Amino acid sequence: MEGGYRAGGTSAGAGPVQAIAPVAEQKKDTEEWQLLLVNRDHLLSEDYKIHEMTKLRGGHSVDSRIYPDLQKMMDDARAEGLQPLICSSYRTWDKQEELFQRKVSYYLRQGCDRQEAEEKASAWVARPGTSEHQAGLAVDIVDVAYQVLDEQQEQTEVQQWLMEHCAEYGFILRYPTDKSELTGVSYEPWHYRYVGKEAARELTEQGLCLEEYLSGQSVVLF
Repeated sequence: MEGGYRAGGTSAGAGPVQAIAPVAEQKKDTEEWQLLLVNRDHLLSEDYKIHEMTKLRGGHSVDSRIYPDLQKMMDDARAEGLQPLICSSYRTWDKQEELFQRKVSYYLRQGCDRQEAEEKASAWVARPGTSEHQAGLAVDIVDVAYQVLDEQQEQTEVQQWLMEHCAEYGFILRYPTDKSELTGVSYEPWHYRYVGKEAARELTEQGLCLEEYLSGQSVVLF
């Protein structure tokens, strides 16, 4: 997640993590790990650990539990003659901090004061602890033919295919164009989050973002 960033990675990789949240109070059912909510109001702790990771090509990695469906989605897209490329996957706390501060510095150079720079930066790059990438459950995927993270990404053949089919593999487009007020994140037509096939189907059919979907569940989220 970072507008205007030019992708430079390849595919994905391995290693586990545990529960998340602002935190210590999170009591999520282990069977619902895929519905872990990570956003500005539900933070990961700095010592959050993924239960098991799987390494991908290009130095990437994801929570091992999402790997089979991720690989299947990528393989099926390629079988259609498309060229999807994973340009971001799991990130450490330090890496997320680095990306956030880089964006803050950009706005400082534009003349913003520190508070304004951080507010603007957070619309494009998640603050440490608020990024799904830190949970190993999200990947940024671009088209090899267009590796820039901006709204034009939605016009590529890869994104059009993913938006239509990702739910079949348990993924959702996490930050839709019309849900920014609820997610706290600007439109990202490249950020896919694993939620499991049942939830992905329901979210897609009902046109919900993850925050809306979970607010209607009876389970205790944290």
